[in-house]
Amino acid sequence: MSRFSRGYFRKNEKLNKTKSTELEEELEREFTSDIDQNEKIFKETFQDCSDVQFRRVEVNHHNHFLIVYIDNIIDKKMLEEYVIKPILTSLRNEKVVKEEGVLTSEMLPICVSDSSTKVTQLVRNVLEGEVAILIPGNKNVMSYSIPDIPKRSLDEPSSEPVIRGPKDGFIEHISTNISLIRTRLKTSKLKVEFITVGRHSQTRIAISYLKDTAQEKLVDEVRKRLNSIQLDGVLDATYIEECIEDQPYSPFPQVHSTERPDVVVAELLEGKVAILVDTTPFVLVVPMTFWTGLQASEDYYTRWPVATFVRLIRFIFINFAIFAPPLYVAITTFHQEMIPTNLVLRIAASREEVPFPAMVEALFIEIIFEALREAGIRLPKQIGQAISIVGGLVIGQAAVQAGLISAPVVIIVSITGISMFTIPRYSFANGIRLLRFPMLFLAGAMGLYGIVLGVLGIVLHMTSLRSFGVLYFSPVAPLKFPAMKDIFIRIPAWAKFRRV
Repeated sequence: MSRFSRGYFRKNEKLNKTKSTELEEELEREFTSDIDQNEKIFKETFQDCSDVQFRRVEVNHHNHFLIVYIDNIIDKKMLEEYVIKPILTSLRNEKVVKEEGVLTSEMLPICVSDSSTKVTQLVRNVLEGEVAILIPGNKNVMSYSIPDIPKRSLDEPSSEPVIRGPKDGFIEHISTNISLIRTRLKTSKLKVEFITVGRHSQTRIAISYLKDTAQEKLVDEVRKRLNSIQLDGVLDATYIEECIEDQPYSPFPQVHSTERPDVVVAELLEGKVAILVDTTPFVLVVPMTFWTGLQASEDYYTRWPVATFVRLIRFIFINFAIFAPPLYVAITTFHQEMIPTNLVLRIAASREEVPFPAMVEALFIEIIFEALREAGIRLPKQIGQAISIVGGLVIGQAAVQAGLISAPVVIIVSITGISMFTIPRYSFANGIRLLRFPMLFLAGAMGLYGIVLGVLGIVLHMTSLRSFGVLYFSPVAPLKFPAMKDIFIRIPAWAKFRRV
């Protein structure tokens, strides 16, 4: 943002606050018993909103009603069938015509979703796909829910696919997402609380937890942090995640995000709290630990010996993802005596024509690899994978033949890339990606001493990091043996959920 822009916004900050205050005062008004005055209030509120429809319903100039709704987000067929038609039928009844302004629940075959005199509440109802009915002589406005908001069908989550296990995933509709959790937890102890965040977006957020399983202190902390959010709009769960995490400058995510209902239910059974955000298919779960980022949902859908083996492989390869390039640079640059003689000669022969030091060539190929990965994600799905694979092969082979990099570096970086894909949680894997580069610089500057310093820094950071009061490295640090039964080994389900 330029200096002029910053000055402009500072100059107009007071004006914007004044307009905001006036708008809030306007919305805090109440409706009157005059239907024409109420219509004027609605039209002033929705000024320049061409999709807001005002429809009069009257018979013989008696008992005219005003129906207010937003076009394209309500079911017009239901509006005609269950609202307009029943009102017209009732107004033609002589007994009803004698009573000016009568609208009872018997007249409409659908239930009243809300009834209020507050302009704020009714405006919000209309914006959420409800139909407001204004009655002459009555300042109480009733609204009926007949939304027709477009939503996609349930499908398998693209970011967390499984071979065996449930294939349904969350979508962008919060009510559907709650129903997916309710179908798996048929208990009255599953609590759902709604709040609204976003001054303009008015995004609905649901807090879900199991009563008597989740700690009340944790639930109160979630409520406190969500209620303290001051944003104009919430477009995705990431907005909420960045506002409620303990340390926003840490590379490690402190809030677990997932598209899978079964994962959320499993976390709820462990006493955690889920945060569902409308218009996004990702559900946030708190607190999160380091070990949550290394656990895949498919671990619990395969036999426990196989899942344990895969989990141990995952733990090994996460170390490769962080330390493989730095170790190669440190050993080949400062500690050649640690390599067997035959291997040293082969590495020296492969690097004979390379004009750059090991750290520069490793950094070069790492950046190329990240660029190819990003290009594969941004390109259309039909050609993205082909470009990333073919591009990596062609560029790697051409760079080796041109003498810009050595073949061992290509092998090391390839192993690092494969190791990255073994991490099941995408947001957690992104944090691991960032750690490679400072470790690479430390290895190039100080060798193994730099790597040791980097490891100490990472361990100190993780052991001091907290997620909603829970230590990020727990239950390993501090050590709690009873809680470690599902960390390194995937124990059988009957042992995990056994009540002591």
